[in-house]
Amino acid sequence: MITAHKIVLDPNPAQENYFARACGTARFAYNWALAEWNRQYKAGERPSEASLRRQLNSLKDDAFPWMREVTKNAPQQAIKNLGTAFKNYFADLKKPKRQRRFRHPQFKKKGKHDSFRADNGADKDHPNAVEVDDKRVKLPVIGWVKMRESLRFVGKIKSAVVSRTADRWFVSLTVAIEHTPPNRENQAVVGVDLGIKALATLSDDTPPVENPKALRGNLKKLKRLSRSLSRKLKGSANRRKAKSKLARLHARIANIRNDVMHKLTTDLVTRFAVIGVEDLNVRGMMANGRLARAVADVGMFEFGRQLAYKAAMTGARVVMADRWFASSKTCSACGHVHTGLTLSDREWSCVACGVIHDRDRNAAINLMHFAASSAVTACGEDGADVSPRTAVKPASVKQEPEREAFAYV
Repeated sequence: MITAHKIVLDPNPAQENYFARACGTARFAYNWALAEWNRQYKAGERPSEASLRRQLNSLKDDAFPWMREVTKNAPQQAIKNLGTAFKNYFADLKKPKRQRRFRHPQFKKKGKHDSFRADNGADKDHPNAVEVDDKRVKLPVIGWVKMRESLRFVGKIKSAVVSRTADRWFVSLTVAIEHTPPNRENQAVVGVDLGIKALATLSDDTPPVENPKALRGNLKKLKRLSRSLSRKLKGSANRRKAKSKLARLHARIANIRNDVMHKLTTDLVTRFAVIGVEDLNVRGMMANGRLARAVADVGMFEFGRQLAYKAAMTGARVVMADRWFASSKTCSACGHVHTGLTLSDREWSCVACGVIHDRDRNAAINLMHFAASSAVTACGEDGADVSPRTAVKPASVKQEPEREAFAYV
């Protein structure tokens, strides 16, 4: 299997300068290829990633000789990334509009998602362009660069992506490793309900996972630094310093959110073999002006993304309930559906059996029941073609969803 390890780099000034030039070369190649692709498409031609790479190579020495100062992987891989972006975009057009995730490729902007990639085997003269030796990595042209930690995986290194976040440089090493998902002896089942007040509520007796509310806690400082940046003269040293401060704060907010999310998802796939979650309409929730900022601060899509790949690595299984599944409104004790439940009702009493429910815990228990029933149901039983608006769909529809959990639709 292919996995990756992202590590902080500790480059010297010369290496930082090279990284910046390589990122700029990759960005220029991407934008040039996108402009050329659009021009050829409007002219009725059929552009392709391979033809654009050949075209750039023929122009490089005369029109862009400065590209030779960095690894040739930087512009070539950038055009390959553009080809992948168009492939995803055109494949997405075949899906219903509400399921589309990819848009038409856009031009890249300096200072935003700066990165370049180096592949092992891309250069026949240097098949091992990327190597690792303890806490240092060898990259094309620039040579050995210090890393803050050692590579945690043992296997064949496929590629390295150098990127910048705020004022720090990172390398993401892609490694091919031998991995077989373990057989889970413990077949424990859990339901997980995501929320804003509590990040996640589990169906067992575990206390709810607190939402760090990273953005909310740093919002005042974020506004102050944003105002400070807007008042600085463009091109000045003070503006560059203010921009760096703001970028570091954004990175800190993202790191706080990711730290909690990684710990939560790792704990879930380690302790439970079957995990029941709900397919959430994140875009629909973001349309609510009063809740949009709080919903964005949770990172629901990232939770689904991490849970999916970690479950595949550990042999766990994620069972996704349809978004029309009434997890909060259904009594987990008797099955009665409380149709009058509102978003402000954090506790409610079932009129059928009298049980008092905590809204989030009740939803998690219902998701656990749904996942447990799916775990023992084989695919292909009667009723698998029920309408998607049915309150509870048959288990076989849920076992292998066509899109990722918590798709941003």
